[in-house]
Formats: sequence, structure tokens, C-alpha cells
Amino acid sequence: MASFSDGLPAPSVMMFDWHGTLVDTHDAMFSAMEEMLPQLEELGLVERLLPEDKCRTADDARLVRYIRIFRRLHPRILAERRVSRTDIFNAIFGDDRDAKLIAHQAYNDCYRKHFGKVRPFQPGAYEYLSALKEMGIRLAVATNRNREFLDKELAMVDEGRWRNLFDATVCADDVTEYKPDPEVINRVLDKLGLPADARAWYVGDSYVDMLTANRGGVSGIFYNGAAWEPDRINSWFSKRDAPSAIIDSFEELMDLLALLERSQPDAFQAVPAEVRPRPFPKPERPAPREEPDWHPAVVRLIRPSVVLFDWHATLVDTLDAMYHAVDDMFPEFEALGLIERMVAPEDSKTPEDARLVAYVREFARLHPKVKADRKISRTDIFEVLFGEDQEAKHEAHLAFNRHYRNHYGTVKAFEPKVREVLEGLGRLGIQVGVITNRDREFFEHELAAVEDTGWTHLFEVDVCGDDVPQRKPHPDQLLLAAEKLHYPADPSVWYVGDSTTDVIAAKRAGMTAVFFNGAQWDQPWLNRIFPGTHKHPDKPDVVVNDFSEFWALVLACEIGPP
Repeated sequence: MASFSDGLPAPSVMMFDWHGTLVDTHDAMFSAMEEMLPQLEELGLVERLLPEDKCRTADDARLVRYIRIFRRLHPRILAERRVSRTDIFNAIFGDDRDAKLIAHQAYNDCYRKHFGKVRPFQPGAYEYLSALKEMGIRLAVATNRNREFLDKELAMVDEGRWRNLFDATVCADDVTEYKPDPEVINRVLDKLGLPADARAWYVGDSYVDMLTANRGGVSGIFYNGAAWEPDRINSWFSKRDAPSAIIDSFEELMDLLALLERSQPDAFQAVPAEVRPRPFPKPERPAPREEPDWHPAVVRLIRPSVVLFDWHATLVDTLDAMYHAVDDMFPEFEALGLIERMVAPEDSKTPEDARLVAYVREFARLHPKVKADRKISRTDIFEVLFGEDQEAKHEAHLAFNRHYRNHYGTVKAFEPKVREVLEGLGRLGIQVGVITNRDREFFEHELAAVEDTGWTHLFEVDVCGDDVPQRKPHPDQLLLAAEKLHYPADPSVWYVGDSTTDVIAAKRAGMTAVFFNGAQWDQPWLNRIFPGTHKHPDKPDVVVNDFSEFWALVLACEIGPP
């Protein structure tokens, strides 16, 4: 057993959270979240996302950043499957009650299309709950789920065997506030005629659940079915709102009750040892996400004298304008004669590339999943569609630019510390520049607009797409930047970018290719987009996930080998 507080009284009632505690509805929940998050802009919620410096934890700040940029859940969350939509909305909207209400409503509209995928969170849940009832403990559910969903899921899980287990259920639409407001707990206790004291236990799997218990004046029992590490759990709580007990399974819950029965012998109608079922295994944790690990020994990287950065999706976020322009551009492809100039499927690098080409060819638009992912730039799209056909790519860029004029102007730093990193490089004596496929009319406007004051003074050189005959992935722009700086094109020039196009351009220029993995691709996907084959040989020299990793890498090279 992980821990429990001295003086914890035996329970007269156990109130349970639903999702992530009693049942697993992750498939439906994440499907609904992935459908809902792309609607943030039209819901007016992008600007209401919590500023990163106001977030409770560094993980919450990264989640806000990822959702703001990509309108989807961070891949680690999808892989770990440990958090609920309530946790997510509390992390990204903080105390903005109205924003959370809008988000919950939009989520519910999406959840109606997916709910029904429900199963016990751990084996033996029904048997353990039945044992609790035999001990005379009253059982209830207090959940942020809407009544329409809870009642149907309760009728479905375990073939409906759970319906008679609970003395009361209270849902989000039975009260006026969502958790962590304790109203759902108070309503359960009112229904049962019980006081809000330490003998009322609230069993839940999240920080929000424990905060709800604390605010309701009841004992919070943290159910660690998601197998969080102890240090991670401890980092969430202060002494004031820490849970009264932490358990990893319902078997450990029975162990806890057995311990309490020894010191409080008349607490239960039946002794735990006489009614508890045979032991069932604890919940299985999903396989961990395979994180990118493309870092060679740092000493093998040459210390940078020049660092050149890609602009879009590396230094700044201009995704909204870019995808609006792409949407407007594709219907013109047939009139421009570009449909028939697309590559043949067998010439595509990956099966995903082949599907992208086929979809655009048939429907003259991006596949909805590509738009929802928000991970691919227009340059990469044109590389996938047209391969080595430079003339076709030139026509496509011109078409994009015509439409981009209707949308560009909104530009944000990709991360809060980007300016500090750029200034820090300068203090180290490293020359800094920007290489972008963006046309100069757009780039100069965005450069002057970012963070209100602009970043013009931070760069010693910039090269745009219309400054050279051939854009990336050709090395012309990188070579021109080195020429302007009177510096040779060699591995002491680092080019930092977020796309395969950037990596190819750097390798062709003879420079060090730093892949900025802001989209958080995992290792298997990186292996697919950088296969290192004879046909597609170019691979990054190093991968960094954010600017803190990049800065640490630069400093390590500054220090040099021991």
C-alpha cells in the first residue's frame, strides 16, 4: 500500500469518481477530445487558454502550448491515457469557469458520437464493490459525466450487473458546478442523509478529485490505477490538500479496510477478510510512449558558430493563417494544371504520403486528419505532392501566397522563452539568422509584429523563399545566409527546423541538421520520416523537443568534452 494517514476513520460511505476509477472509457473520451479540440478557435477559446506562466505545473504549461498550437492533445497524454477531460480543462483554462463550461458542452456534443465503449477499469471491480456493500458501506458515484452518459454506461458495463450497487449517483447536470467544486459530493451526502466528514470517502484518480474531496470536507482516497510515480503524485499536493490515502488497486483498498477494522472492530457489518473476493490483478498500465532519442554523444557535435532557424513552427506559430490559406488554395489546383503533375503513389516516401497525394488528387483538399494534426507545413505538403517537379512547386507557392495575404498577420512565439534563447546565443558570440520559405512581404511583417515589439534586432541575417531561385529543400537559402555572414558552409553552422525539408536542406548544404520536434513525433514516426535509405538518405544529426533541450545542447557544446 502506498500510504494512508494516521487517524483515518473507517468509511460509512464510499463515493467514487466514474471514469478512470471504476470504469475505463478512454477510447470514447479521447475520441471525443480529439474531435472537440479543433473547434477551439470557433468556440472563442484559443485566447482564453491559460498563459503558460500562470499554469500550475510545467507539464500543464506544455499542454497549454501544445493545444494552442496544434489543437490536439499532447502525444504523451494520448499514449499514457492517464488523465480525464476534467483534468485537461482545469489545466488549460484554470479558474475561467465560463470557458470550462463552453468546453464541457462542446465535449459532450462530441461524446454522444463515441460513448458506449465502457469496461471495468480493473478486473474484479464488481466483486470488490459487492464486498464493500456486504460490509455495510454505502456506495455512490459523483462524476462530471452527464446523466445521459452515466445511466447508459452503468447499464452497459459488466452486462448491467452494477446498476443495483449504488445508493446514489450525482452527475454534472444534476448540479450547477463541475468538479473541483464539491457540489457533486454534497449532493450525494444530502441524498443519503450523511454528514460531510472524514467518514465520507471520495475515491478518485486525479488531482481534481482530491481537490474536490478537500473542499467538500471529506476524506480523499487517491486511486492510482494509472500507475503514476510516487514523486509525481507528491508534487501535485500540499499538506493541506494531500489525499488521506493512496491505493494502487481495489485489492489495496481491501487491505486498507482490513487494517482499519483491526483498530476499529465495530466499524463494519462484516469483517473484510470474510467477504473480500479472491485477489484480482491491479490495472495494466498502457505501454509507455517511445520517446525520441536521436542524440549522439554531444561531444561529436561541433560547437556552433552560426545558428540558423526556420521560422514557422520553429520560432513562431502561424499555423492558423497557414491552414486557412491552404484550404483556399487547393480548389485552384485543377485550373492551374497541378493535379496531373502530382507524384505517382509508388514514388512517395511513405504510405502516409501516398494517401495524402491520393486524397488531394480526388478531393482537392487536405484530409481532415492532416488538418486536425496541424503538424505539416505547406512546404512539406508541396514536397509530398510534387517531389522533384520544381516548376509545379513554384506554381503552388504562388497560389498559396495569393491566399495567405488574406489571412497572415497573427504571429506568436512558439514557446515563451524563444526570445531569451535567441538573446542568449548572441551573448555566447554565436551569429543567429532565419531561413524561411515564406515570401519577404509576409516574413518582414511577421518579424516586426511578433511579441508586439518585433524580433528584427535579434538576427544578423535572414533569407526568404523569394530571395533565391529554389526554395528549401534545396540548400540555396542556407548557402546564401552563410555567404552574407562571410562564413563557410560547414558543420559549425547549425540549421534548426521542424520539417524533413529543413533537414534535407541542411544536409545538402553541409551543415549540422537540428530537428526541432515541436510536434512531438515519437521515435517510430521519426524513423519513418527519416528512413536513411538510399532513396531518402538524409537524417538529422540531433533531435530536440523544445527550446530548453536546444539551449542545454548548445551549452554542452560550449563546455566541450571533459
